Parts: sequence; structure tokens; C-alpha cells
Amino acid sequence: MKKHLILFSFILVSTFVKAQPKTVIDTIYANDHKNVALFFPNPIRQGITGSENFVFTYNRDKEQYFGLLQATPGKESNLLIINNNGSIFSYIVRYKEQIETLNYFIPDSTSIGNEKPFTRAADNQNKPIELFDFKTNYYERFCSYLVKRRQLIGKLKKRHDGIILKIENIVFDKEELYFVMTVENKSTLDYDVNFLNLTIQTLKKGKKKSLQSLYLKPVFEYNVPLKIKENQTAKLVYVVPKFSISDERKVILEFNEKNGERNIKLNISDKTINNPN
Repeated sequence: MKKHLILFSFILVSTFVKAQPKTVIDTIYANDHKNVALFFPNPIRQGITGSENFVFTYNRDKEQYFGLLQATPGKESNLLIINNNGSIFSYIVRYKEQIETLNYFIPDSTSIGNEKPFTRAADNQNKPIELFDFKTNYYERFCSYLVKRRQLIGKLKKRHDGIILKIENIVFDKEELYFVMTVENKSTLDYDVNFLNLTIQTLKKGKKKSLQSLYLKPVFEYNVPLKIKENQTAKLVYVVPKFSISDERKVILEFNEKNGERNIKLNISDKTINNPN
């Protein structure tokens, strides 16, 4: 009788284990003609794919619980998701022509960790916590995407002694403005970059007219070169905190040459600044 009870218990436990739904999702398949939706236990704060043939879209202005994944044919990559409570989720993503699962409901138990892990007080005294700089990583990937996509802004260009400075796009994302620009050297001399500045200028009216300038400190710079050789073009992105200006102000983009005089100043109107893409 005892042996029968043990055998029955073993069968019952085995059946219960097999009946449990899988919660660990290692690989997510997507394609270019269907949206794959991922629903998370907390709103999404950040989503990063490791390759440009995978695109994960989510509401950057108002945090929501879901995002959409699409893919074009190419090598497998990875998807990293951070919720607004710091929970981190990581997956392998692959392209597949025919996919069966279009909706994933992600349980909190599948999180691989937290952006700010809890540690014991005794450990904190001697062990520094090394955290991945997610903000910098996001800037790099978003800037890389911007320099490769088709630009959407009007003509903003200035030429001086064979050096052409052009703003190709101004993009608003989250809390920043991204100035996408190209600098082309059509001269026969290399161009050594001294600095690149963005300033807001205000014209004070009255009997004694004067200019006031406010320097816009960048939060991130992408591909800003030290030298632009002859017949070469540099494509770069300058990221500053979001702002707006009145019609009495203008933004000056200044590109300055080191040990030279081929300096360029490009005026940007309030209408352009206040209506980014």
C-alpha cells in the first residue's frame, strides 16, 4: 500500500509540473509584415535592439506597458528592455518568415535583474557597484539610426572657403533635441576642428542694442571629428536638452577651425527649433 502511495504521489507531481505554462522566453521571432506585441508587468522606459534589422517601437512620450517588434531578414540579434521600476529583460530575436506567436505576456519573474540592484549594507562599504550606462548606450544607438536614415528637414546650409556646414535634421526624442549635420571639406587643405558650439542669441532692444549669448552644453556628441581631410565628409550628431525660443531669439551653430580662419556660423530660426521632427 505504501509503495502505491509513493507511486501515485510521483505521478501527481510529474503531471502538475508538466501542466505548468512556460514563463521563460529565450527567443522571440518577428518579421516585416506582422507586429509582435510584448506586454510587460510595468511600463517600458527603454528598449534597445542590437541590430538595425530589428525595430522595437514603444511610446517614448507616455510610458505604456507594451511595445511592438518587427524585423527584416538578417542575422539574429538581441533585445534589451528596461521597465520604469528598473527591471531588466533580455531576449534573443530572430527573423522568421512565418511566425505563430504574435503576443507575449511577460511575467515579472523572467526579469534578469534590476538596473539598480539591492546589496547588503556591509557589501556596499567595500564593493563598488558597476552599472551599465544605459543612457549613453541609448544615445549611441539612436544617433547611429539618425545618421543612416533619410533626413526630413529643409535647407540649412552655409559655405565658407570650401567648407560646407549643413543641418540635415533636428529631431526631438524624450528630453533632448538631436542636431544631425554634415561637414564637407571641398578644399585642398585638411580641416582641423577646434570646437563646435550651439548658442542662443537674444537681441536686446532699446537705445543701446546688444547681443546676449547663452551656450547650450551638449549631453552627448556623436562622431564629432578632430580632422576632416580634403574631399571628405563627416556626419555627426549634437545632442542638447530640449528647449524652445521666441521670435526675438535665434540659435547659432558655430564650427571653428583650429589654427585657421575657415570658421562658419549658421543661423537657425525659432520656427525651425520649435518644430523639430
